[in-house]
Amino acid sequence: MRKNHEIDYKIYGEELQFVEVELDPQETVIGEPGGFMMMEDGIEMQTIFGDGSQQQQNSGLLGKLMSAGKRVLVGENLFMTAFTNIGQGKKKVSFAAPYTGKIIAMDLQQLGGTLIAQKDAFLCAAKGVSVGIAFQRRLGTGIFGGEGFIMEKLEGDGLAFVHAGGYVMEKELKAGEILKVDTGCVVAYTPDIDFDIQFIRGIRNFMFGGEGLFFAVLRGPGKVWLQSLPISRLASRIIQYSPQMGSRKEEGGILRGLGNLIDGDGF
Repeated sequence: MRKNHEIDYKIYGEELQFVEVELDPQETVIGEPGGFMMMEDGIEMQTIFGDGSQQQQNSGLLGKLMSAGKRVLVGENLFMTAFTNIGQGKKKVSFAAPYTGKIIAMDLQQLGGTLIAQKDAFLCAAKGVSVGIAFQRRLGTGIFGGEGFIMEKLEGDGLAFVHAGGYVMEKELKAGEILKVDTGCVVAYTPDIDFDIQFIRGIRNFMFGGEGLFFAVLRGPGKVWLQSLPISRLASRIIQYSPQMGSRKEEGGILRGLGNLIDGDGF
């Protein structure tokens, strides 16, 4: 029997998705501030300190303050929002993805109770799921691993929803199986995955490869989720084509640039 609230859900959309969570009376879902989209009448919204999990409730005042302090240090929100069905019958509340990509439903009970995810990947979860932080064990992984020393750690036996950019692929690695990926493409993995980094050898790769200096090396057994479009890559492309950066690339050559100058957009 699950200790966390049991919730039903449906994910809508293709590239710009949102998840609709269905709550029975007195059921609660928690979400990061800014992810809320809409809710039906009969649902109460309340800002709570931390994630409201049993683990946090049993930690005492000092434990709560230390947990909150860690979240503040790594740039996470000190508070979360809880949505509780206080009406009669089933009610629905929805949470939207912050940018183009996919929302993934993670059943923590089926994943052994723990999932390590990239920072800012968490969207919402059933009440009772603990949303904490995990530190990279290796110095090199923390410095060059793409997500820094800090990852999000989701614990419990309920449903949690995470968001990733572009297309998301789930891969299950066998014991000893190795997968090398771009450091920014790792969305989440089970804790039995060994996560390390490897320097890309070769002076030509270093100077002209354009793929960074390191691979993320994932060694099984366990599951890993990969994204095709990290938000950092998307942001760099937008900045690259921004007129304010002075390096805007245009299709159409000189005439297109002249047209931009005439209509006020600049080159």
